[in-house]
Amino acid sequence: MSAGKVKNVVVVGGGTAGWTAAASIARLIGKNLNVTLVESDAIGTVGVGEATIPPFRTLHQLLKIDEADFMARVQGTFKLAIQFEDWRKLGHDYIHAFGVTGQGCWAAGFQHFWLKAKKLGYTEDYSHYSPELMAARANKFALSQQDGLSYAYHIDATAYAQHLRQLAEKDGVTRVEGKITEVRQADSGDITEVVLESGKTVQGDLFIDCTGFASLLLGKTLDTDFEDWTHWLPCDRAIAVQTTSVGEPIPYTRSIARESGWQWRIPLQTRVGNGLVYCSEYMSDDAARDALLGNLEGDLITEPRVLRFRTGQRVKQWNRNCIALGLAAGFLEPLESTSIHLIQRGVIRLLQMFPHNGIVDTDRTEFNRQMDEEFRYIRDFIIMHYHVTERTDSEFWRRCRDMDIPESLQHRLDLFRDTGIVFEAERDIFRENSWVQVMMGQGIEPRSYHPIVDMMGDQELQQFMQIQRRRIDAMLNQLPTHQAFINRYCPTASA
Repeated sequence: MSAGKVKNVVVVGGGTAGWTAAASIARLIGKNLNVTLVESDAIGTVGVGEATIPPFRTLHQLLKIDEADFMARVQGTFKLAIQFEDWRKLGHDYIHAFGVTGQGCWAAGFQHFWLKAKKLGYTEDYSHYSPELMAARANKFALSQQDGLSYAYHIDATAYAQHLRQLAEKDGVTRVEGKITEVRQADSGDITEVVLESGKTVQGDLFIDCTGFASLLLGKTLDTDFEDWTHWLPCDRAIAVQTTSVGEPIPYTRSIARESGWQWRIPLQTRVGNGLVYCSEYMSDDAARDALLGNLEGDLITEPRVLRFRTGQRVKQWNRNCIALGLAAGFLEPLESTSIHLIQRGVIRLLQMFPHNGIVDTDRTEFNRQMDEEFRYIRDFIIMHYHVTERTDSEFWRRCRDMDIPESLQHRLDLFRDTGIVFEAERDIFRENSWVQVMMGQGIEPRSYHPIVDMMGDQELQQFMQIQRRRIDAMLNQLPTHQAFINRYCPTASA
Protein backbone atom coordinates (compact mmCIF):
# COMPACT_ATOMS: atom_id res chain seq x y z
CA MET A 1 0.00 0.00 0.00
CA SER A 2 1.24 3.44 -0.89
CA ALA A 3 1.62 5.67 2.09
CA GLY A 4 -0.91 8.39 2.68
CA LYS A 5 -4.19 9.41 1.14
CA VAL A 6 -4.39 10.48 -2.46
CA LYS A 7 -5.02 14.22 -2.57
CA ASN A 8 -2.96 15.44 -5.52
CA VAL A 9 -3.64 13.93 -8.94
CA VAL A 10 -1.27 14.85 -11.77
CA VAL A 11 -2.31 14.15 -15.36
CA VAL A 12 0.72 14.20 -17.67
CA GLY A 13 -0.23 14.97 -21.26
CA GLY A 14 -3.32 16.55 -22.76
CA GLY A 15 -5.22 15.47 -25.87
CA THR A 16 -8.36 13.40 -25.64
CA ALA A 17 -6.92 11.03 -23.03
CA GLY A 18 -5.55 13.68 -20.67
CA TRP A 19 -8.51 16.02 -20.75
CA THR A 20 -11.02 13.16 -20.49
CA ALA A 21 -9.29 12.03 -17.31
CA ALA A 22 -8.97 15.52 -15.84
CA ALA A 23 -12.54 16.58 -16.64
CA SER A 24 -14.02 13.34 -15.32
CA ILE A 25 -12.07 13.26 -12.07
CA ALA A 26 -12.75 16.92 -11.36
CA ARG A 27 -16.46 16.80 -12.08
CA LEU A 28 -17.39 13.41 -10.63
CA ILE A 29 -15.13 12.88 -7.58
CA GLY A 30 -12.94 15.96 -7.37
CA LYS A 31 -14.44 17.80 -4.39
CA ASN A 32 -11.52 16.93 -2.09
CA LEU A 33 -8.83 16.51 -4.74
CA ASN A 34 -6.32 18.79 -6.42
CA VAL A 35 -6.14 17.92 -10.13
CA THR A 36 -3.28 19.29 -12.24
CA LEU A 37 -2.68 18.64 -15.92
CA VAL A 38 0.78 19.16 -17.40
CA GLU A 39 1.10 19.53 -21.16
CA SER A 40 3.19 21.32 -23.71
CA ASP A 41 1.83 23.23 -26.67
CA ALA A 42 5.01 22.22 -28.51
CA ILE A 43 4.04 18.53 -28.44
CA GLY A 44 1.29 17.66 -30.88
CA THR A 45 -1.41 15.07 -30.35
CA VAL A 46 -1.99 12.10 -32.63
CA GLY A 47 -5.68 12.60 -33.31
CA VAL A 48 -5.98 9.68 -35.76
CA GLY A 49 -9.32 8.37 -34.62
CA GLU A 50 -12.31 10.64 -34.89
CA ALA A 51 -15.00 7.96 -34.87
CA THR A 52 -16.63 6.60 -31.71
CA ILE A 53 -18.94 3.79 -30.60
CA PRO A 54 -22.21 4.07 -28.59
CA PRO A 55 -20.73 3.60 -25.07
CA PHE A 56 -18.97 6.93 -25.68
CA ARG A 57 -22.23 8.59 -24.73
CA THR A 58 -22.28 7.02 -21.25
CA LEU A 59 -19.50 9.18 -19.86
CA HIS A 60 -21.04 12.25 -21.44
CA GLN A 61 -24.26 11.53 -19.59
CA LEU A 62 -22.34 11.24 -16.32
CA LEU A 63 -20.59 14.55 -17.05
CA LYS A 64 -23.93 16.16 -18.04
CA ILE A 65 -22.53 17.27 -21.40
CA ASP A 66 -25.21 18.80 -23.61
CA GLU A 67 -25.25 16.74 -26.79
CA ALA A 68 -26.33 19.40 -29.29
CA ASP A 69 -23.81 21.94 -27.95
CA PHE A 70 -21.02 19.36 -27.95
CA MET A 71 -21.81 18.25 -31.50
CA ALA A 72 -21.78 21.80 -32.82
CA ARG A 73 -18.42 22.48 -31.14
CA VAL A 74 -16.72 19.36 -32.58
CA GLN A 75 -18.25 19.60 -36.09
CA GLY A 76 -19.91 16.32 -35.24
CA THR A 77 -21.98 14.00 -37.38
CA PHE A 78 -23.85 10.90 -36.30
CA LYS A 79 -22.55 7.38 -36.76
CA LEU A 80 -24.72 4.29 -37.09
CA ALA A 81 -22.24 1.84 -38.55
CA ILE A 82 -18.97 1.07 -40.32
CA GLN A 83 -18.99 -0.03 -43.94
CA PHE A 84 -16.24 -2.54 -44.81
CA GLU A 85 -15.29 -2.47 -48.48
CA ASP A 86 -13.08 -5.11 -50.16
CA TRP A 87 -12.30 -6.85 -46.85
CA ARG A 88 -13.85 -10.22 -47.68
CA LYS A 89 -12.89 -9.99 -51.35
CA LEU A 90 -12.43 -7.31 -53.99
CA GLY A 91 -15.76 -5.79 -55.02
CA HIS A 92 -17.63 -6.95 -51.90
CA ASP A 93 -18.86 -4.79 -49.04
CA TYR A 94 -20.90 -5.19 -45.88
CA ILE A 95 -21.91 -3.03 -42.95
CA HIS A 96 -21.26 -3.58 -39.23
CA ALA A 97 -24.04 -1.60 -37.59
CA PHE A 98 -24.79 -0.71 -33.99
CA GLY A 99 -27.89 -1.93 -32.19
CA VAL A 100 -29.52 -5.32 -32.58
CA THR A 101 -30.40 -7.16 -35.78
CA GLY A 102 -33.82 -8.79 -35.71
CA GLN A 103 -35.61 -10.38 -32.78
CA GLY A 104 -34.30 -13.57 -31.26
CA CYS A 105 -35.37 -15.50 -28.18
CA TRP A 106 -33.89 -16.58 -24.87
CA ALA A 107 -32.07 -19.56 -26.40
CA ALA A 108 -31.13 -18.34 -29.85
CA GLY A 109 -30.21 -15.09 -31.55
CA PHE A 110 -32.01 -13.84 -34.62
CA GLN A 111 -29.38 -15.36 -36.94
CA HIS A 112 -30.85 -18.81 -36.18
CA PHE A 113 -34.33 -17.75 -37.34
CA TRP A 114 -32.85 -16.16 -40.46
CA LEU A 115 -30.83 -19.28 -41.28
CA LYS A 116 -33.97 -21.42 -41.11
CA ALA A 117 -35.90 -18.92 -43.23
CA LYS A 118 -33.11 -18.93 -45.82
CA LYS A 119 -33.19 -22.72 -45.93
CA LEU A 120 -36.91 -22.47 -46.72
CA GLY A 121 -36.18 -20.15 -49.65
CA TYR A 122 -36.69 -16.79 -47.94
CA THR A 123 -34.46 -14.37 -49.86
CA GLU A 124 -34.23 -11.26 -47.65
CA ASP A 125 -30.64 -10.46 -46.72
CA TYR A 126 -29.72 -10.67 -43.03
CA SER A 127 -28.71 -7.00 -43.05
CA HIS A 128 -32.27 -5.92 -43.88
CA TYR A 129 -33.31 -6.63 -40.28
CA SER A 130 -30.99 -4.06 -38.70
CA PRO A 131 -32.68 -0.65 -38.21
CA GLU A 132 -29.33 1.11 -37.87
CA LEU A 133 -27.89 -0.52 -40.96
CA MET A 134 -30.89 0.29 -43.11
CA ALA A 135 -30.95 3.89 -41.87
CA ALA A 136 -27.24 4.20 -42.64
CA ARG A 137 -27.76 2.95 -46.19
CA ALA A 138 -30.64 5.37 -46.66
CA ASN A 139 -28.54 8.24 -45.22
CA LYS A 140 -31.17 8.95 -42.59
CA PHE A 141 -31.03 9.74 -38.88
CA ALA A 142 -33.10 11.04 -35.96
CA LEU A 143 -33.23 10.81 -32.19
CA SER A 144 -36.13 9.15 -30.43
CA GLN A 145 -36.99 8.78 -26.77
CA GLN A 146 -38.41 5.33 -27.33
CA ASP A 147 -36.99 2.57 -29.48
CA GLY A 148 -34.44 4.95 -30.91
CA LEU A 149 -31.45 4.12 -33.05
CA SER A 150 -28.21 3.07 -31.37
CA TYR A 151 -25.64 5.64 -32.42
CA ALA A 152 -22.28 7.23 -31.85
CA TYR A 153 -20.40 10.19 -33.34
CA HIS A 154 -17.82 11.36 -35.81
CA ILE A 155 -15.91 14.20 -34.15
CA ASP A 156 -12.95 16.51 -34.53
CA ALA A 157 -10.64 15.07 -31.87
CA THR A 158 -8.70 18.31 -31.38
CA ALA A 159 -11.89 20.34 -30.88
CA TYR A 160 -13.14 17.63 -28.51
CA ALA A 161 -10.04 17.88 -26.33
CA GLN A 162 -10.46 21.68 -26.23
CA HIS A 163 -14.09 21.27 -25.16
CA LEU A 164 -13.10 18.91 -22.36
CA ARG A 165 -10.38 21.32 -21.30
CA GLN A 166 -12.94 24.09 -20.88
CA LEU A 167 -15.10 21.81 -18.74
CA ALA A 168 -12.14 20.69 -16.66
CA GLU A 169 -10.79 24.17 -15.96
CA LYS A 170 -14.29 25.35 -15.06
CA ASP A 171 -14.36 22.53 -12.47
CA GLY A 172 -11.05 23.58 -10.94
CA VAL A 173 -8.37 21.68 -12.89
CA THR A 174 -5.05 23.56 -13.01
CA ARG A 175 -3.21 23.42 -16.34
CA VAL A 176 0.56 23.75 -16.28
CA GLU A 177 2.37 24.48 -19.55
CA GLY A 178 5.78 23.01 -20.16
CA LYS A 179 7.93 20.12 -21.35
CA ILE A 180 8.97 17.51 -18.80
CA THR A 181 12.73 17.01 -18.50
CA GLU A 182 12.84 14.68 -15.49
CA VAL A 183 10.60 12.30 -13.59
CA ARG A 184 11.59 11.79 -9.95
CA GLN A 185 10.90 8.74 -7.85
CA ALA A 186 10.93 7.83 -4.17
CA ASP A 187 13.10 5.00 -2.85
CA SER A 188 10.00 2.78 -3.10
CA GLY A 189 9.87 3.36 -6.86
CA ASP A 190 6.71 5.50 -6.71
CA ILE A 191 6.74 8.67 -8.81
CA THR A 192 6.92 11.80 -6.63
CA GLU A 193 7.15 14.70 -9.08
CA VAL A 194 7.86 15.81 -12.63
CA VAL A 195 10.36 18.54 -13.48
CA LEU A 196 9.72 20.99 -16.33
CA GLU A 197 12.17 22.80 -18.63
CA SER A 198 11.53 25.96 -16.64
CA GLY A 199 12.71 24.23 -13.46
CA LYS A 200 9.18 24.15 -12.03
CA THR A 201 8.20 20.91 -10.29
CA VAL A 202 4.73 19.38 -10.04
CA GLN A 203 4.25 16.95 -7.17
CA GLY A 204 1.56 14.31 -6.92
CA ASP A 205 0.27 11.26 -5.09
CA LEU A 206 -1.26 9.65 -8.17
CA PHE A 207 0.02 10.17 -11.72
CA ILE A 208 -1.94 9.53 -14.90
CA ASP A 209 0.22 8.96 -17.96
CA CYS A 210 -1.38 10.38 -21.11
CA THR A 211 1.85 10.98 -23.00
CA GLY A 212 0.87 8.94 -26.05
CA PHE A 213 3.25 6.47 -27.67
CA ALA A 214 6.12 7.92 -25.60
CA SER A 215 4.58 6.42 -22.42
CA LEU A 216 6.93 8.67 -20.46
CA LEU A 217 5.84 7.57 -16.99
CA LEU A 218 4.55 4.00 -17.27
CA GLY A 219 6.89 2.86 -20.01
CA LYS A 220 10.13 4.85 -19.72
CA THR A 221 10.21 5.72 -16.01
CA LEU A 222 8.63 2.60 -14.50
CA ASP A 223 9.97 0.31 -17.23
CA THR A 224 6.65 -1.52 -17.58
CA ASP A 225 6.89 -4.34 -20.12
CA PHE A 226 5.03 -4.12 -23.42
CA GLU A 227 3.20 -7.14 -24.88
CA ASP A 228 3.67 -6.99 -28.64
CA TRP A 229 0.83 -8.17 -30.91
CA THR A 230 2.32 -7.31 -34.31
CA HIS A 231 2.52 -11.01 -35.25
CA TRP A 232 -1.29 -10.90 -35.41
CA LEU A 233 -1.76 -7.27 -36.38
CA PRO A 234 1.22 -6.42 -38.60
CA CYS A 235 0.18 -2.90 -39.64
CA ASP A 236 2.61 -0.49 -38.01
CA ARG A 237 2.12 2.88 -39.75
CA ALA A 238 -0.60 5.29 -40.72
CA ILE A 239 -0.84 8.39 -42.88
CA ALA A 240 -3.54 10.89 -41.92
CA VAL A 241 -4.88 13.85 -43.88
CA GLN A 242 -7.94 16.11 -43.90
CA THR A 243 -9.92 16.98 -47.04
CA THR A 244 -12.85 19.19 -47.94
CA SER A 245 -16.30 17.65 -48.13
CA VAL A 246 -17.68 16.82 -51.56
CA GLY A 247 -21.23 16.05 -50.46
CA GLU A 248 -23.50 15.64 -47.48
CA PRO A 249 -22.00 13.64 -44.61
CA ILE A 250 -23.10 10.02 -44.39
CA PRO A 251 -24.01 8.48 -40.99
CA TYR A 252 -21.33 5.81 -41.09
CA THR A 253 -17.57 5.38 -41.29
CA ARG A 254 -16.00 3.87 -44.39
CA SER A 255 -13.18 1.32 -44.07
CA ILE A 256 -11.71 0.36 -47.45
CA ALA A 257 -9.23 -2.52 -47.59
CA ARG A 258 -6.14 -1.78 -49.69
CA GLU A 259 -3.21 -3.86 -50.91
CA SER A 260 -1.32 -3.82 -47.58
CA GLY A 261 -3.76 -2.32 -45.09
CA TRP A 262 -6.90 -0.19 -45.13
CA GLN A 263 -8.14 3.35 -45.63
CA TRP A 264 -10.62 5.25 -43.49
CA ARG A 265 -13.04 8.04 -44.38
CA ILE A 266 -14.76 9.85 -41.53
CA PRO A 267 -17.26 12.56 -42.47
CA LEU A 268 -17.58 15.68 -40.32
CA GLN A 269 -19.84 18.65 -40.96
CA THR A 270 -17.19 20.75 -42.66
CA ARG A 271 -14.48 18.28 -43.71
CA VAL A 272 -13.53 14.62 -44.01
CA GLY A 273 -10.91 12.76 -41.98
CA ASN A 274 -8.87 10.33 -44.11
CA GLY A 275 -6.04 7.96 -43.46
CA LEU A 276 -4.28 4.82 -44.56
CA VAL A 277 -3.18 2.16 -42.08
CA TYR A 278 -0.48 -0.06 -43.59
CA CYS A 279 2.32 -2.53 -42.95
CA SER A 280 5.78 -1.13 -43.67
CA GLU A 281 7.06 -4.64 -44.40
CA TYR A 282 4.99 -4.65 -47.59
CA MET A 283 4.58 -0.95 -48.41
CA SER A 284 6.98 1.99 -48.20
CA ASP A 285 5.96 5.36 -46.78
CA ASP A 286 6.15 6.91 -50.26
CA ALA A 287 3.99 4.16 -51.78
CA ALA A 288 1.48 4.53 -48.96
CA ARG A 289 1.36 8.28 -49.45
CA ASP A 290 0.72 7.84 -53.16
CA ALA A 291 -1.94 5.21 -52.48
CA LEU A 292 -3.76 7.50 -50.07
CA LEU A 293 -3.53 10.65 -52.18
CA GLY A 294 -4.70 8.70 -55.21
CA ASN A 295 -7.88 7.64 -53.42
CA LEU A 296 -9.17 10.85 -51.89
CA GLU A 297 -12.29 12.89 -52.53
CA GLY A 298 -12.08 16.66 -52.15
CA ASP A 299 -9.13 19.01 -51.78
CA LEU A 300 -6.36 18.69 -49.21
CA ILE A 301 -6.72 20.79 -46.05
CA THR A 302 -3.64 19.42 -44.28
CA GLU A 303 -0.42 17.84 -45.44
CA PRO A 304 -0.16 14.06 -45.04
CA ARG A 305 1.36 13.05 -41.73
CA VAL A 306 3.03 9.68 -41.09
CA LEU A 307 2.49 8.00 -37.72
CA ARG A 308 4.45 5.00 -36.50
CA PHE A 309 3.00 2.60 -33.95
CA ARG A 310 3.20 -0.91 -32.51
CA THR A 311 0.09 -2.86 -31.63
CA GLY A 312 -0.04 -4.31 -28.16
CA GLN A 313 -0.39 -3.22 -24.54
CA ARG A 314 1.57 -2.61 -21.38
CA VAL A 315 1.39 -5.73 -19.22
CA LYS A 316 0.33 -3.47 -16.35
CA GLN A 317 -1.67 -0.36 -17.11
CA TRP A 318 -1.54 0.55 -13.41
CA ASN A 319 1.97 0.19 -12.02
CA ARG A 320 2.96 1.61 -8.65
CA ASN A 321 1.23 5.02 -8.37
CA CYS A 322 0.87 5.54 -12.12
CA ILE A 323 -2.04 4.69 -14.43
CA ALA A 324 -1.68 4.95 -18.20
CA LEU A 325 -4.56 5.90 -20.50
CA GLY A 326 -4.81 5.98 -24.26
CA LEU A 327 -1.72 5.33 -26.37
CA ALA A 328 0.51 5.29 -23.28
CA ALA A 329 -1.30 2.12 -22.17
CA GLY A 330 -1.39 0.35 -25.51
CA PHE A 331 -2.50 0.61 -29.10
CA LEU A 332 -5.07 -1.16 -31.21
CA GLU A 333 -5.53 0.26 -34.68
CA PRO A 334 -8.73 2.33 -35.11
CA LEU A 335 -10.51 -0.23 -37.34
CA GLU A 336 -13.52 -0.47 -35.02
CA SER A 337 -13.21 2.97 -33.42
CA THR A 338 -12.21 1.69 -29.99
CA SER A 339 -9.40 4.12 -29.07
CA ILE A 340 -11.51 6.69 -27.24
CA HIS A 341 -13.65 3.89 -25.78
CA LEU A 342 -10.60 2.36 -24.09
CA ILE A 343 -9.66 5.78 -22.68
CA GLN A 344 -13.13 6.17 -21.23
CA ARG A 345 -13.19 2.64 -19.84
CA GLY A 346 -9.90 3.28 -18.07
CA VAL A 347 -11.22 6.55 -16.64
CA ILE A 348 -14.51 5.05 -15.45
CA ARG A 349 -12.68 2.08 -13.93
CA LEU A 350 -10.34 4.46 -12.10
CA LEU A 351 -13.28 6.47 -10.78
CA GLN A 352 -14.92 3.27 -9.53
CA MET A 353 -11.74 2.15 -7.77
CA PHE A 354 -10.23 5.51 -6.85
CA PRO A 355 -7.62 5.05 -4.08
CA HIS A 356 -8.68 7.87 -1.73
CA ASN A 357 -7.13 6.19 1.28
CA GLY A 358 -3.96 5.05 -0.41
CA ILE A 359 -3.07 2.70 -3.25
CA VAL A 360 -3.44 -1.00 -2.50
CA ASP A 361 -2.29 -3.98 -4.53
CA THR A 362 -5.78 -5.41 -4.82
CA ASP A 363 -6.97 -2.28 -6.63
CA ARG A 364 -4.07 -2.40 -9.05
CA THR A 365 -4.49 -6.11 -9.70
CA GLU A 366 -8.20 -5.85 -10.41
CA PHE A 367 -7.81 -2.75 -12.60
CA ASN A 368 -5.12 -4.45 -14.65
CA ARG A 369 -7.10 -7.67 -14.95
CA GLN A 370 -10.18 -5.91 -16.27
CA MET A 371 -8.29 -3.67 -18.70
CA ASP A 372 -6.30 -6.65 -19.96
CA GLU A 373 -9.51 -8.58 -20.68
CA GLU A 374 -11.03 -5.62 -22.48
CA PHE A 375 -7.96 -5.12 -24.67
CA ARG A 376 -7.81 -8.81 -25.59
CA TYR A 377 -11.46 -9.00 -26.64
CA ILE A 378 -11.01 -5.99 -28.91
CA ARG A 379 -7.73 -7.45 -30.21
CA ASP A 380 -9.47 -10.69 -31.22
CA PHE A 381 -12.31 -8.81 -32.91
CA ILE A 382 -9.89 -6.77 -35.01
CA ILE A 383 -7.74 -9.80 -35.93
CA MET A 384 -10.89 -11.50 -37.23
CA HIS A 385 -11.34 -8.83 -39.94
CA TYR A 386 -7.90 -9.60 -41.36
CA HIS A 387 -7.86 -13.37 -40.93
CA VAL A 388 -11.33 -14.32 -42.15
CA THR A 389 -10.84 -13.25 -45.75
CA GLU A 390 -10.93 -14.70 -49.21
CA ARG A 391 -8.33 -12.23 -50.52
CA THR A 392 -5.18 -13.73 -52.02
CA ASP A 393 -4.19 -10.82 -54.28
CA SER A 394 -1.23 -9.64 -52.22
CA GLU A 395 1.40 -11.08 -49.92
CA PHE A 396 -0.07 -9.08 -47.04
CA TRP A 397 -3.53 -10.62 -47.35
CA ARG A 398 -2.15 -14.13 -47.87
CA ARG A 399 -0.18 -13.72 -44.66
CA CYS A 400 -3.25 -12.54 -42.72
CA ARG A 401 -5.41 -15.37 -44.06
CA ASP A 402 -2.86 -18.09 -43.31
CA MET A 403 -1.53 -16.90 -39.93
CA ASP A 404 -2.11 -18.63 -36.61
CA ILE A 405 -4.59 -16.74 -34.45
CA PRO A 406 -5.25 -16.65 -30.68
CA GLU A 407 -7.01 -19.76 -29.36
CA SER A 408 -9.74 -17.53 -27.89
CA LEU A 409 -10.60 -16.22 -31.37
CA GLN A 410 -10.29 -19.61 -33.07
CA HIS A 411 -12.82 -21.05 -30.62
CA ARG A 412 -15.32 -18.26 -31.35
CA LEU A 413 -14.99 -18.77 -35.11
CA ASP A 414 -15.31 -22.56 -34.87
CA LEU A 415 -18.33 -22.34 -32.56
CA PHE A 416 -20.16 -19.96 -34.88
CA ARG A 417 -19.24 -21.89 -38.02
CA ASP A 418 -20.52 -25.16 -36.50
CA THR A 419 -23.57 -23.97 -34.54
CA GLY A 420 -24.37 -20.29 -35.23
CA ILE A 421 -23.85 -19.57 -31.53
CA VAL A 422 -22.14 -16.47 -30.14
CA PHE A 423 -21.72 -16.28 -26.38
CA GLU A 424 -21.31 -12.80 -24.92
CA ALA A 425 -18.39 -12.22 -22.57
CA GLU A 426 -18.80 -9.77 -19.70
CA ARG A 427 -16.12 -7.28 -20.74
CA ASP A 428 -16.38 -7.74 -24.48
CA ILE A 429 -17.61 -4.43 -25.87
CA PHE A 430 -18.69 -6.23 -29.04
CA ARG A 431 -21.94 -8.07 -28.36
CA GLU A 432 -23.56 -10.93 -30.27
CA ASN A 433 -24.85 -8.68 -33.07
CA SER A 434 -21.37 -7.32 -33.83
CA TRP A 435 -19.74 -10.72 -34.01
CA VAL A 436 -22.51 -12.13 -36.19
CA GLN A 437 -22.47 -9.21 -38.63
CA VAL A 438 -18.71 -9.27 -39.10
CA MET A 439 -18.35 -13.06 -39.26
CA MET A 440 -21.13 -13.34 -41.83
CA GLY A 441 -19.90 -10.23 -43.63
CA GLN A 442 -16.45 -11.80 -43.94
CA GLY A 443 -17.97 -14.97 -45.36
CA ILE A 444 -18.71 -17.37 -42.48
CA GLU A 445 -22.20 -18.87 -42.61
CA PRO A 446 -23.11 -21.36 -39.88
CA ARG A 447 -23.64 -24.99 -40.84
CA SER A 448 -26.65 -25.35 -38.53
CA TYR A 449 -29.15 -23.39 -36.47
CA HIS A 450 -30.61 -23.87 -32.99
CA PRO A 451 -33.40 -26.49 -32.86
CA ILE A 452 -35.70 -24.16 -30.92
CA VAL A 453 -36.41 -22.44 -34.25
CA ASP A 454 -38.15 -25.61 -35.45
CA MET A 455 -40.77 -25.08 -32.75
CA MET A 456 -42.14 -22.36 -35.05
CA GLY A 457 -44.08 -23.50 -38.11
CA ASP A 458 -42.84 -22.54 -41.56
CA GLN A 459 -45.70 -20.13 -42.25
CA GLU A 460 -45.40 -18.64 -38.78
CA LEU A 461 -41.69 -18.09 -39.34
CA GLN A 462 -42.33 -16.34 -42.62
CA GLN A 463 -44.86 -14.03 -40.96
CA PHE A 464 -42.41 -13.43 -38.11
CA MET A 465 -39.77 -12.28 -40.61
CA GLN A 466 -42.17 -10.12 -42.61
CA ILE A 467 -43.49 -8.30 -39.53
CA GLN A 468 -39.95 -7.29 -38.59
CA ARG A 469 -39.18 -6.03 -42.08
CA ARG A 470 -42.37 -3.97 -42.21
CA ARG A 471 -41.54 -2.41 -38.84
CA ILE A 472 -38.14 -1.27 -40.12
CA ASP A 473 -39.63 0.03 -43.38
CA ALA A 474 -42.17 2.08 -41.41
CA MET A 475 -39.39 3.52 -39.25
CA LEU A 476 -37.30 4.48 -42.26
CA ASN A 477 -40.22 6.29 -43.85
CA GLN A 478 -40.47 8.52 -40.78
CA LEU A 479 -36.80 9.51 -40.61
CA PRO A 480 -35.36 12.76 -42.03
CA THR A 481 -32.09 12.76 -43.91
CA HIS A 482 -28.93 12.83 -41.82
CA GLN A 483 -28.05 16.32 -43.10
CA ALA A 484 -31.55 17.67 -42.42
CA PHE A 485 -31.37 16.44 -38.83
CA ILE A 486 -27.92 17.98 -38.27
CA ASN A 487 -29.10 21.30 -39.73
CA ARG A 488 -31.94 21.40 -37.24
CA TYR A 489 -30.22 19.93 -34.18
CA CYS A 490 -26.51 20.76 -34.04
CA PRO A 491 -25.09 22.79 -36.96
CA THR A 492 -21.55 23.95 -36.39
CA ALA A 493 -20.96 27.67 -36.81
CA SER A 494 -18.74 27.23 -39.85
CA ALA A 495 -20.97 24.68 -41.57
